[in-house]
Amino acid sequence: MQEKPYFCPNCRSNRVKFSMISSFSQPFLKDALSGTVQEVAEPQRIEETEPTIQCMVCSFTGNEMRFVKQAEREPRAATPTNSTY
Repeated sequence: MQEKPYFCPNCRSNRVKFSMISSFSQPFLKDALSGTVQEVAEPQRIEETEPTIQCMVCSFTGNEMRFVKQAEREPRAATPTNSTY
């Protein structure tokens, strides 16, 4: 994952709540006649060239660059705040 801001290209309201979706492969052997599982191997993570990101507001799912590019097109301006305590 990149250390860059995200912005959901679908709902255009979320800049903070996201989930990374990853894939796993788990080999197993089944009996040809009964269909029972005979052997199960450990799950192995499938490496992807680019992470898949999901917006936790609208559930839109896409590759990471879609979220990064949307944030670059519509950057968040830093708003100065004055404390009055």
